[in-house]
Amino acid sequence: MNRQLPSFGTLAFKAALTHTVTYFLMGFLALTLFDYRNLYADESVRQLMRQVSEPIVMAGPLFQPLRGLLFAVAFYPVRDKFFGERRGWLISWLLLAILGIINTFGPSPGSVEGLIYTVLPGRFHLIGLPEVLLQSFLFSGLLYYWVNHPRKKWLTWLMVILFVLIVGLITLGIVMGNR
Repeated sequence: MNRQLPSFGTLAFKAALTHTVTYFLMGFLALTLFDYRNLYADESVRQLMRQVSEPIVMAGPLFQPLRGLLFAVAFYPVRDKFFGERRGWLISWLLLAILGIINTFGPSPGSVEGLIYTVLPGRFHLIGLPEVLLQSFLFSGLLYYWVNHPRKKWLTWLMVILFVLIVGLITLGIVMGNR
């Protein structure tokens, strides 16, 4: 497949916006559907997870452009596989899901190491998996599409508008909440 591979700047820009938007949307859905407010207040996880009302948790999406940039750093050397092949989005998602979620080097919730080395209840390991697996799936698919369709200006505008709205509303919420 002969596709124009993205420059690092293009990939960094698109990865930062795509990650931030998909992270926020999936986080908002999970917070609502899985009742994270009560889940994280549970006695068995309270010492591990910050409460959703804490300012640093509310500011979480503001840190996601940096994480998107780190994804771009990791993706750039293998961009021919991720963006130059027909199923490149699937390759990137499988790597994110397997290396970044299920098979992490540390004992994070939902990972093999987490199941072995933490005292968290099994349900806690499972309840967050749909959120992170779906978010990484959306991130991989949307980033692949956006990179491979650079002339779709509507998508660029949509992503920029969503990004600005997310960052702006969260910033406003934090500022107003600290008054």
